[in-house]
Amino acid sequence: MKREDALTQKLSSIADRYREVEKLVGDPEVIKDARRYRDLMREYKRLEHIVAHQECLISLEKDLDQAEEWIAGDDEDYKALALEERPELQRKLTAAYEAAKIMLLPRDEVDDRPVMIEFRAGTGGDEAALFAGDLFRMYQKHCTDKGWTWSLVNANEGTAGGFKEVVARVEGEGVYGWLKFESGVHRVQRVPDTESQGRVHTSAATVAVLPVAESVDVDLNVSDIRRDTFRASGAGGQHVNKTESAVRLTHGPSGIVVECQDGRSQHQNYEHALTVLRTRLFERERERIAADQAQKRKSLVSTGDRSAKIRTYNFPQGRVTDHRIHFTSHALPAILGGELTPVIEALRMAEQAELLASQN
Repeated sequence: MKREDALTQKLSSIADRYREVEKLVGDPEVIKDARRYRDLMREYKRLEHIVAHQECLISLEKDLDQAEEWIAGDDEDYKALALEERPELQRKLTAAYEAAKIMLLPRDEVDDRPVMIEFRAGTGGDEAALFAGDLFRMYQKHCTDKGWTWSLVNANEGTAGGFKEVVARVEGEGVYGWLKFESGVHRVQRVPDTESQGRVHTSAATVAVLPVAESVDVDLNVSDIRRDTFRASGAGGQHVNKTESAVRLTHGPSGIVVECQDGRSQHQNYEHALTVLRTRLFERERERIAADQAQKRKSLVSTGDRSAKIRTYNFPQGRVTDHRIHFTSHALPAILGGELTPVIEALRMAEQAELLASQN
């Protein structure tokens, strides 16, 4: 078997860097620098996984070398045993090298961040708000099934149910890396409950998955923010309490407006709104950088354009289609019930294939 010399050398360099980072995260001077310590700890956790895989590769190579020695030797019992084991060792080693290639693909530095996931009703009136509610529950079920923490940040309910706009925060290992391909326009084709003629209507809702910004990511000047308070309201604008606990933040330089009213207190709503504002400013900067790089690399999976139609849920045919990779599934009820893994895995594989092809 031809050994992957370049890959082996790269893995050795990563192991050296891992040992270097391991020392740095224990340095008191590094710990004092919040941004540097945070970045090093994230790098340490990412490299730890790769170094463990490298150790597995080394072990497999040693086992295969031993088998080759036995096959070349004079002991017939050892030779027979090695001839029997060699194909499986070769298969495992090949698979391990392929897995290593994927591990070493360029990754987004915010893949391990928690996210703000925003749902907004689009075209389709009340039916669009109902569909936004369906999407909200679909992702909530999927995330909780994965053991992640899902918390409501803000909700503006539709007059007939569902949501005109709703924002949730999701926390867990690798959340953004898993959900980042879900941003875009989701379209539904179905017969609304209010449709007496049985005609199929098309409605849409937008999903935005944003990595949560940390205080060190965005230089936010409080003097640039106007803070307003008002009474929280439910569906149809009905006031649900008598105190002004809801908070609206307006960021002067960017024009971004954030409202939060689902916290238990004005202070909690203010903190939630501040996090959302910081996250949207962080995402705006990331979008600017992505636009600069757009001409360098075209990607079908990760365009960064949240106005792009990415998926259709067709109820009459029981079909879900992802238009970026031409993925089709006839398990619509299961997918809307939170079983999104087959769709997301297909998107991740397509992205990995694009990245591998770009390196050849």
